[in-house]
Amino acid sequence: MPSTTDVQSTNTHTKIRLLLTLWDLGGAQKEVPTGQLTKRVVPKGSKKADFQALFDELQAEGAIEIAKKGYSMPALGLQMLNDSLKSPDFHFGSQVGAKTANALLKWIREGGTLGDGAASAASLKGVESAIASYDEFKQVALDVYDKLNRDYNLDDLVPIYRIRREIGEKVTRSKFNEWMLEMQENDILQLIGGELTDITPDKAEDSIKTELGAIRYYVKRLSSKN
Repeated sequence: MPSTTDVQSTNTHTKIRLLLTLWDLGGAQKEVPTGQLTKRVVPKGSKKADFQALFDELQAEGAIEIAKKGYSMPALGLQMLNDSLKSPDFHFGSQVGAKTANALLKWIREGGTLGDGAASAASLKGVESAIASYDEFKQVALDVYDKLNRDYNLDDLVPIYRIRREIGEKVTRSKFNEWMLEMQENDILQLIGGELTDITPDKAEDSIKTELGAIRYYVKRLSSKN
């Protein structure tokens, strides 16, 4: 029977492999579908339910976020992954396979560090400056709105995709959507549909889709006092 230490080590190994896989699939920038993630993480012959406790732990720790159809990795998850891979106490307790090995190579090439140097901005961009609360996001979003509206003469209709891209990786896609909708509920701004004249698939993706499936392309600030 495995000792408690062995079980803990195995769980840590699996959690870090899960984080590394989520990062490799682009989870720091977008929502990764559940099936795509579990296909890589859950071995053949096992079920996602067998690993649910680890998913729940990572969510409780703030290392992953669960959206409607998948998972994303906030800044805290990137930090946890980076710290674990740098730690001399961490090691993979079994063969990890080519995909995990290649993900590690990608992590190194894109700026992650397994040695003594500080991780570069390429891997941990936004970790230190991550937006952690709705109130903080509200102020940042309004500042970005005002800047874009002023600098580009947008006549008080600022494309949502431009705000999302300006804020970048300081906030996950799911939190951006959630907090923008919350700002609308609080009558701080209005999300508007209509047509985006230079629409492209990526700009549509970076806009906001409501629960009813309608796409909102623009933001209009309702009050300069908020």
